[in-house]
Amino acid sequence: MKRLDIIVPHELVGEINVILHKHNVGGMTFYDVKGRGRSKNEPIYVGTGVMKYIPEFGLATKVEVLVPDQESKHIIDDIVKITSIDSTSGKIFVYDVVEAYDIGTKTMGDTAL
Repeated sequence: MKRLDIIVPHELVGEINVILHKHNVGGMTFYDVKGRGRSKNEPIYVGTGVMKYIPEFGLATKVEVLVPDQESKHIIDDIVKITSIDSTSGKIFVYDVVEAYDIGTKTMGDTAL
């Protein structure tokens, strides 16, 4: 199984959720993150709009999800297709997961997902 860390603007979390439902992914975790990348942050106008401030760190949302190996490529392709429409910056990191356990049902592996 794979763990996908998907970093996108917060506005795209709903679309990511739809893609995960389409691929029968059971759950996801997401939270707000701040960071710095290669993209330029848009200026923020302060006060009466006279002064402008360019933040060094941008805001995004990180979605973490576990998926079966055979589904990971399809999910990634769908996410890239949806998020690249607006030339949105973001990242997807893919990790191998050796084991997973569901504490409530006492199942392990892909059935724990």
